[in-house]
Amino acid sequence: MLTIGPYQFEHNIVLAPMAGITDAVFREICRQNGAGYTLAEMVASKKQLWESKKSSTRHVNLKDPEPRAIQLIGTDPQELADAAAWQVSQGAQIIDLNMGCPAKKVCSVAAGSALMATPEKAREIFKAVVNAVNVPVTVKTRTGTDTENKNALQMAQIAEEEGLQAITIHGRTREEKFAGTAEYDTIKQVKQQVNIPVIANGDICTPEQAHFVLKYTVADGIMIGRASQGNPWIFRELNHYLKTGEHLASPSITEYQHTMLQHILGLHNLYGETLGVRIARKHIGWYAQNIPNGTLLRKEFNLLNSATEQLRLLEEYFKQLLK
Repeated sequence: MLTIGPYQFEHNIVLAPMAGITDAVFREICRQNGAGYTLAEMVASKKQLWESKKSSTRHVNLKDPEPRAIQLIGTDPQELADAAAWQVSQGAQIIDLNMGCPAKKVCSVAAGSALMATPEKAREIFKAVVNAVNVPVTVKTRTGTDTENKNALQMAQIAEEEGLQAITIHGRTREEKFAGTAEYDTIKQVKQQVNIPVIANGDICTPEQAHFVLKYTVADGIMIGRASQGNPWIFRELNHYLKTGEHLASPSITEYQHTMLQHILGLHNLYGETLGVRIARKHIGWYAQNIPNGTLLRKEFNLLNSATEQLRLLEEYFKQLLK
């Protein structure tokens, strides 16, 4: 059973924090489909950004089931400590530190996975944040900065020494970004050397792969990111396979209808019409990859500029399918 601080999770399949994707609406849908634990999108640690319109939709949602987890990104230990304390004051119950994002705009300011190159700076951050809050602190990393400098084990040991409660490792280096294939030997090595929970991440897209990664690395859990886009049912499929060794049937067209409408309505409500309509397009694009006439649906959906039009198109699409 995956345990982080005082929290025990029924399922050890975790939804990865993904910027612009894992908002309160998508987290809720993934939990309904069996995600044991979900992380909110990363939030910048800079104080002046806490109340920005973009950040305001990324803060703690008190309607989220406990524990409510927020991921912070930054480079200044005191700034991160202050941001963590503020998030906890708003209701956050786990603080996750982002040391895994490979995005250029993040790494150019030495944040995200760039911190893998400065372990002592990471130690300062761990120490400051742990001392600033009374909730579990966790970290997400990569295997290293590049293939010649894989130091996930060193980072995990520092994290454990400084009182962090779990580490998630994406099986690629910062340099690799999302290219090639993830490797799990580093994750296995870390799991053998530290006592805090280790969560494996990277290229886990099928029940068989989930089973292999858990067995091979002996990780305490696995984190699903891109494989959940347009497929929130992956969590129930993985849970079922890990428990029984059997595959579940694919989601029905009626389930697609219910989930897609729930998702789009939720986005309109969370972001307002203008932004909600825009964000809905990418999600429908992902869902559309797995349903009949999905390419046509996506093209038509992308041309619409109002919430009413989007909902009407979806209703008409499913009406035709379910005739």
